[in-house]
Amino acid sequence: MSDRVPASGAVHWVGAGLSTGSGLAALCAHTDRVRLWHRTAERAAEALDRLGLTGRAEPRAYTLDALTAELAPGDVVVSMLPASGHAALLSACVARRAHFACSSYVSDEILELAPAAAGSGTVVLTEAGLDPGVDHLFAHRLVARAREAIGDDTAASYRFTSYCGGVPSVPDAFRYRFSWAPLGVLNALRVPARYVEDGAEIVAARPWEATRAHRVGDERFEAYPNRDSVPFIAQYALPPSWRALTFVRGTLRLDGWLRAWEPVFEELRAGDDTRIEALARELAAAHPTTDADRDRVVLAVSLEVHADAAAGGGPDGANGGGNGTGRSWYGSHLLDLEGDETESAMARCVSRPLALGVRHILDGSLPAGLNRAAGTAARSEEWMRELAEEGLEFSSWPGE
Repeated sequence: MSDRVPASGAVHWVGAGLSTGSGLAALCAHTDRVRLWHRTAERAAEALDRLGLTGRAEPRAYTLDALTAELAPGDVVVSMLPASGHAALLSACVARRAHFACSSYVSDEILELAPAAAGSGTVVLTEAGLDPGVDHLFAHRLVARAREAIGDDTAASYRFTSYCGGVPSVPDAFRYRFSWAPLGVLNALRVPARYVEDGAEIVAARPWEATRAHRVGDERFEAYPNRDSVPFIAQYALPPSWRALTFVRGTLRLDGWLRAWEPVFEELRAGDDTRIEALARELAAAHPTTDADRDRVVLAVSLEVHADAAAGGGPDGANGGGNGTGRSWYGSHLLDLEGDETESAMARCVSRPLALGVRHILDGSLPAGLNRAAGTAARSEEWMRELAEEGLEFSSWPGE
């Protein structure tokens, strides 16, 4: 691995879509060398005006060639493009020895480029948004505290759930409003989900058919698994001596969503790509997020661990307070945020953690090569403290 390229202080924020929010403003307060790249320079300027950042960042018309021509060693490129666009940007960064950050999952293409990035001294920051991002922070912190309470070598069983959703703050009949490409929402529902339920691995070919009721405080939601939850058992460092009764990462929806979307599910069952593309356009027109609407982000992560009876624990020894004095432990974190007239909740929850990660690149605290925002429990503690100080508040049980 080469020495890390020192940050130049210049930041190239690529894309000004619905997830670009006050995180960009936070970067403009941190460095005076920010450029916003969008489809045209005029659209970039309009986005800066909307965010109150006119004169604080430079608008640019985005093409990969145009961006590459301006990259210098140590610059930071922030990709707000769809995940499919990250690899080309990262490749350009490696060639120019510029750093890279995004809020998306680590893809196979990113993994393939990671060794070259490390060799060139380039920092690659991924999974630094809301989901993935803040959800990982919550999970790492809960697992670390449960391990302190129960012990890594103790035989135990656990239930872990991590559900996140962007929903209307005022429920409508459809129980949803589209704030990003409807085709992406529909295609995500067509991807099988793998998770653990009742101690066994389950694959749901149609994730919505695994929808369950899920309570957050006194409020009833609906939740379904998405993607592949199982690899995160290792990523979150759950001890091998503990047995998963439940382990699921998924999507949260308003109560009544399953019934309201039944006509959509009928279309998805047919699996006709052309028809689903047309359906996406119809849904975008019928259920858009307008300027008058306010969104809401809810992220609820919880972990419950019980030591086996032979290890001196079990339900009778549950302490209920998560303070490590018994042989059972429970903890949870909740982020529940509504958008306002200045910014959507989703833009704040994605852009703020990402901007914080970029600042960690700028201050030299991240090493060259591949980094996830929540690589360790200690880093998660640091990120959560910093995010709370910057106004991205969450609640914890047991309280801090």
